[in-house]
Amino acid sequence: GRKGGHKGRARQYTSPEEIDAQLQAEKQKAREEEEQEEGEGATGDPKKEKKSLDSDESDEDDDDYQQKRKGVEGLIDIENPNRVIQTTKKVTQLDLDGPKELSRREREEIEKQKAKERYMKMHLAGKTEQAKADLARLAIIRKQREEAARKKEEERKAKDEAAMAGKRLQSLSLNK
Repeated sequence: GRKGGHKGRARQYTSPEEIDAQLQAEKQKAREEEEQEEGEGATGDPKKEKKSLDSDESDEDDDDYQQKRKGVEGLIDIENPNRVIQTTKKVTQLDLDGPKELSRREREEIEKQKAKERYMKMHLAGKTEQAKADLARLAIIRKQREEAARKKEEERKAKDEAAMAGKRLQSLSLNK
């Protein structure tokens, strides 16, 4: 049979006693660090002391979250000067009153809307070429409608006169 696993080495298992001993050593080390911090905190900032008393676990969680590294990053300590670390801002830290820089697309969109508004104002005032052409077309259409209405009126009058003349003739012929 084979001696080891598929990786080429025999597996080594840690005994429960060794695991307990490691955990005890880590707890002891953490306690010593806390005692040192509390000693410094009493002489230093009262805010840090209050914070450590209020939320011991939340501070550790935040540190663990920042300390988690991928791959070999935890073994090698390298700092990239080009990497910008993103810091999250709280709502109270946001500066809403300061001037807001717009992106190129936003600026272009605002300029486009303003240009459209200016054009519509000029169009309604009749100063654009399109408005002038529209007004000229409207004037031509009004003239044509007036002429058509005048012709209809003349035709109606002519019909009325012809009907009146026809009635006169009938009445004259009946009177005879």
